[in-house]
Parts: sequence; structure tokens; C-alpha cells
Amino acid sequence: MAMHHASPEEVFDLAPLGPKLKDARTTAVVKSEAFEVVRLIVHAGTDIKAHQVDGPITLHCLEGRALLGLPETSLELSAGQWVYLEGGVPHSLRGIEDTSLLLTILFFSGKFQPSQ
Repeated sequence: MAMHHASPEEVFDLAPLGPKLKDARTTAVVKSEAFEVVRLIVHAGTDIKAHQVDGPITLHCLEGRALLGLPETSLELSAGQWVYLEGGVPHSLRGIEDTSLLLTILFFSGKFQPSQ
């Protein structure tokens, strides 16, 4: 079965999953030439090892708590909190509780560059 991606102007439900979170899996929301959005599920005790992406990213914690590992520090994210990382920054994630995060990855082509 093909995974559903949001279409332009489609309302996509990102409400907390509540009791369904324990069985939830990561799902793609949308991917275009400019960006990708994923509902990232990190279960309690699960580690996503250090990695990096070329473009900037944002993480918005929808529910739960997770530890974001960065080169110089670690940040605890809980429901309602948001963080921005520049492209190329190594980072890892660890679920403190079952956690749902909205991950946005920006892709830059020669046509668009972020403002300085």
C-alpha cells in the first residue's frame, strides 16, 4: 500500500496520538523539491544515532520527551517545544518517553538561498 502524502491545501492532522503513540510509527507527511516533513516517532529508550543532513532542520515536539544530542550539548525537548538546527550539524535523538516530533528538512537548490 502506498504511503499517503499531504497535498497542497490539504489539512493534515498532527494532534497528539495519546494512547496510540506506543504503537505508532514514523510517517512521511509531505516531500517536495524544497522541503520534507515527517512525523517522527521515537519510543522511550530508542536511540537514533548521530547523523547530519545538508539543509537546515526544525524539530517540534508534539508530545512526549526526547533528548537531542548535539556536538557541544544536549537539549531536552518536551511537548510544545521547537528547535532549529543549521544544515550539517551532527545530531542524535533518544526517546525519554514515547515521543512524537514534527521534523522539517529544508533543501536548497541554486534557485533559492536563505536570507543571511
